[in-house]
Amino acid sequence: MASALAHREKFAVVIPVYNHERQIENVVKKSLRLGVPVFVVDDGCSDGSCEKIRKFKQIHILRHPQNRGKGAALITGFAAAAKVADWAITIDADGQHNPEDALPMMRAIGEHARPIVVGIRRDMTGQNVPWTSRFGRKFSNFWITCSGGPRLQDSQSGFRIYPLTETLALNVAARRFQYEIEILVKACWKHIPVVEVPVGVCYAPAGERISHFRPFVDFLRNTCTFSRLITRRLLVHPFVGKR
Repeated sequence: MASALAHREKFAVVIPVYNHERQIENVVKKSLRLGVPVFVVDDGCSDGSCEKIRKFKQIHILRHPQNRGKGAALITGFAAAAKVADWAITIDADGQHNPEDALPMMRAIGEHARPIVVGIRRDMTGQNVPWTSRFGRKFSNFWITCSGGPRLQDSQSGFRIYPLTETLALNVAARRFQYEIEILVKACWKHIPVVEVPVGVCYAPAGERISHFRPFVDFLRNTCTFSRLITRRLLVHPFVGKR
């Protein structure tokens, strides 16, 4: 195994959850197999998500009294994880990721200097994959590049590994889904490497899948985020990516 795996105590898993009671128990169970601390951030759940996982005494449950957004949940999780780890593995609570796929992502760290590692979701053409995910990935990939961010194949994947010290210092403004867009751009501005590693994906059938992505509202939020980033790039970072 690569040196990154030899220091397993330096990794932690962060799982933001908002009303995913069907899947969260299984996601936590599989994440615990990695043998690292697991932090679950309850982002104002109104269902039984937390009741499903209270039996796992090894995990740390953090709570927002009200829903504040995925980005805000990640920040809360990162701040807590930074007390015991150098890296945070983020895993979505909807069950689309296999936590074991974090192992090749961890191995990729040894080849780079403190990178953000993004899991490229394979098989995104399956019948259960929503069109919003396929379109959103292409839309996001294009505009991240225009904003001075890295050229990626799957900029919307939530399965990632973040170097915690660098990540918490990026001052990302977005607090909802757009957090994961903005952080990639600002990482590139700061010359933090962003690398991709193929991972599997499993989407539940439409009737069983729980998604809080709202195409119209989040499209507008994405547009506002990209507009802000592009403007800042033109005014403040016109030579981003050059040394």
